[in-house]
Amino acid sequence: MKHGYTGTILWVNLTEKKWWLEETDDDFASKWLGGSGFGAVTLARNTDAQTDPLGENNVLGFFTGPLTGTVVPSSGRHSVVGKSPLTGIWGEASVGGSWGRELKRAGYDGIVLLGKADSPVYLWINEGGVEIRDAAELWGLDTYQTAERLQELHPGAQVCAIGPAGERLVRIAGLFTDGKEGRAAARCGLGAVAGSKNVKALVVRGTRKPTLAFEEELKAKVREAVKRIKEKTKALREFGTPGLVIPCEQIGDFPVRNWRDGKWEEGAKSISGPRMVETVLSGRFHCAGCPIGCGRRVNITGGPYKGVNGGGPEYETLGLMGGSCLIDNLEAICYANELCNRYGIDTIDATNLIAFSIEAFERGVIGKEETGGLVLRWGDPGILIELIHQIGQNKGFGAVLAGGFKTLLNGLGAEAEEFAIHVKGMGFPAHDPRAYNSIALGYATANRGACHLEGFSHAFERNVAMPEFGISEPVDRFSVEGKGKLVALAQNLMSVFDSLALCKFLLFGGVGIRDLAEWVKLGTGFDFTPEKLMETGERIFNLKRLFNVKCGISRKDDILPPRILKQKRGCGGAAENLPPLDRMLDEYYAARGWDEDGIPTRETLERLGLVDFIF
Repeated sequence: MKHGYTGTILWVNLTEKKWWLEETDDDFASKWLGGSGFGAVTLARNTDAQTDPLGENNVLGFFTGPLTGTVVPSSGRHSVVGKSPLTGIWGEASVGGSWGRELKRAGYDGIVLLGKADSPVYLWINEGGVEIRDAAELWGLDTYQTAERLQELHPGAQVCAIGPAGERLVRIAGLFTDGKEGRAAARCGLGAVAGSKNVKALVVRGTRKPTLAFEEELKAKVREAVKRIKEKTKALREFGTPGLVIPCEQIGDFPVRNWRDGKWEEGAKSISGPRMVETVLSGRFHCAGCPIGCGRRVNITGGPYKGVNGGGPEYETLGLMGGSCLIDNLEAICYANELCNRYGIDTIDATNLIAFSIEAFERGVIGKEETGGLVLRWGDPGILIELIHQIGQNKGFGAVLAGGFKTLLNGLGAEAEEFAIHVKGMGFPAHDPRAYNSIALGYATANRGACHLEGFSHAFERNVAMPEFGISEPVDRFSVEGKGKLVALAQNLMSVFDSLALCKFLLFGGVGIRDLAEWVKLGTGFDFTPEKLMETGERIFNLKRLFNVKCGISRKDDILPPRILKQKRGCGGAAENLPPLDRMLDEYYAARGWDEDGIPTRETLERLGLVDFIF
C-alpha cells in the first residue's frame, strides 16, 4: 500500500475529450517527491524548445505533495507548471489555500491537461474521474464570480479558476483559488495557458484521506513542531506579510520609485501591516493545515474604494503598488489588489510594468501617443487602477503591458533596458538585491526568472540559521565569499519545499531539513535522511535548469538589470551596496557542478541520475 501518495496522476486530453490514469511507483515518487518535482519531469518529457506556450502542445500540470492533506503543518499547497508564455522557459507557480488538499482527497497526486477544448469548459474532478463540462456561461466572469457560481453547482468543492485576463491570453495572468481569499498561482502567466486551452476552471471534491506509514509517530512529531511554529511566528500571525513593509524599508530591501530610491519612510508606514490592522483589516484566514494564518481579510465600507471585501494585499503587492509606484493610499492599493485578483492578474509583474512605464513617460521614452492619452505619473492611484483595467481587458496601452517586459521593450531602445527591472522577462518581487547579495545571485539563477522564493536565501542572511550545513547564525548580507554555495544550498532546500508542497514560512517557525526528512519518512515510509532529501532537491533544480538550457538559457541570461548592478541608491539601509554578480556566479557554478557557461556537466548529471534528460 502506498503511503502519503495516492499513486495516481490524472491526465486529460481536452482535444479528444478523453482522460486516463497514470500509476506511479515508489521509485518515481522517491526520486521526484511530488509538487514541482513531478512537474519538472512532466514538462521535460512532454515539451521542448519549439513548444508554443500558448499552443495545444504545451502541458499544464497541477501537483500536490506526499504530505498534502495530512497532519503536517501548511500541507495544503500545490504547484502549477507549464512552459511560460511570459518568459518562454520553465514556468511554475506555487499556491496555498485548500484546492491542493481537495485534489488529494479526490484521489489524485496531480492532474495534467493536454490539447485544447473547442469551446470554453470547466473540469469537474472527483473520486470517479473527470467530466468536461460546458463553461460558456462562465466565460467573462471574474475569479470571485466564477468560484461562487461553481460552488453553488458543486457544494463543498474547491475551485481553481482564471479570470478575464487568462481568457484574453494576458501573459501575466494566473490561476486563483479559494474565492474571495484570492490565493494566487500568479507568476509565469500560467493562467494564459489555461485560457489558451479554453479551460475556465478546475473544480475538485473528494473524501479520501491519505494513509500514513507511521501515523501516530508523525502526529506526535507534528504536535511538538506546531507549538514551536506558533511561538516563533506570532508577528506573522498578527500582521501577515504586510508586517514586513516597515522593516524591509528600513534595511533597504524595498522597491522605491521603480527601484531607483532607497527610502520611503512615511509612505511605508501608511501602507504597513500595523496601519492595515488599524484601518481596513476585517479578519484573518489560514491556508489548509496552516498553524500560522498569515492571510488578511480587508473590508472597505465607504469612500471611493467602497465595496472591497476579501483577501487583502500581501507584502509584494504593497511594496510594488506602494513603494515602486509611490502610492501611499492603503485603501487604493486594496482596491487595485482586488481588481488584479478578480481579473486574474499577477500583481508583481503588473506593477513592475506600470512603474517602468511611469518612469519611461517621465523620461520621454514613451508619450501620450503610446499610452492612448494617459499622463503617467507617480503616486496616482487612478493611473494604477486604469492600467490594471486595461491589462485585464487586454486593450489600449494595457495590451502592450499584458505581454510582459519582452513585448513592452520592443523598439524602446537601450535606455529603456537600463531601468526595466526583470530577469529573463519576469519582473522582480519586492525585495531589492542591493540589500542582500544572495538575492542578487538568486534572482539571476532562478529557473523561472526573478524569484526570491526559489532560493529564499535572504532568510539565512537575516534571522534563520542552517546548522546542518555549517550556518550556525545568519551571515552578513553584504558579504560575497560563500554566497555561491549558500544560494545553491538554499535553492536545493526550496526545491524540497516546493516538491513536498509545504509553505516556506515554516522556516521562521524553526522547521529545518531534519524535520522535513523525518516527516517524509514517517508519512511515506521512504528512508530519507536530510542529505538524501537535499540531493533530491538538487536533482529537481538541475532538471529545471536542463529544461531551460534546452530553451537556450546559459550564463548570458543569468544577469540583472543595469540599474541593480551599477546604480547606488545613496540613502536608506543599503545605500552604497552593488552586488558583484560575476564573482558570485563563478562560485555558484562551481558549487553547482556546472561549467563556466552555466551548463550542468555530465559528471553532475550522472551523479544526480539525469543523464537521460540531456537534450
